[in-house]
Amino acid sequence: MTAAGADTERGVWITDAGHRNDLSVFAERARRLDDAAVIRLRTRADHLIGAWVATGFDVLAARVVAGRIRPADLSCAADRLAAAIGAADQSGFIDPGYPMDSGWRGVLPPETGFIHLDDVPVSELIELARRGADLARDHGSAHGPPASLLDQEVLRVGIGSAAVGVPMRCVLALAAMRFLPEIAPEISPGSGPDMVRVRALPAWLRIDARFGSVFRRRGDAAVVLR
Repeated sequence: MTAAGADTERGVWITDAGHRNDLSVFAERARRLDDAAVIRLRTRADHLIGAWVATGFDVLAARVVAGRIRPADLSCAADRLAAAIGAADQSGFIDPGYPMDSGWRGVLPPETGFIHLDDVPVSELIELARRGADLARDHGSAHGPPASLLDQEVLRVGIGSAAVGVPMRCVLALAAMRFLPEIAPEISPGSGPDMVRVRALPAWLRIDARFGSVFRRRGDAAVVLR
């Protein structure tokens, strides 16, 4: 017998139920941010699948899962992907639905080469996200939070000329995708606080949390995301 979808020219195969659930959660969160969200799936150099979505904050969100896709780079509707994952059988085949490659705008950041700048306690990011959400609620409009709030530099990491500012939009994107817990996790005896890693390239800022990463184009984000 052949596995489900074995002869198709387009599909996603994730045999591990835990990784299917991770991708399902990612797709569902993307859909909640935007009913018309498009998710891009791409085979990485390490043969894992990188899942990407534009968050609406001019910030990309990403999650990595184990599996394979055909073709090696495809885009699909977040709602369709979430529904298909829920219907997947034991073979792990997921039908991503109608191609949405024309719905993806911009390029993706590189997989490697990022320079580690600093680690920030999760509790600090959670507090910043709360403050940002309060300000957005008080000063936002039907079009969302004001650009002045989103562009506000709320952290500065690194040393000297290598220091990089982290804008509020990155913190809100982390919170919106629920890559940060809603409350700070308790610290176990003998262990340090849960940390978020900040890395950068000349053209990209990257923030890695436990449940996913966000990427912000340094300079004019509109060049990449619009």
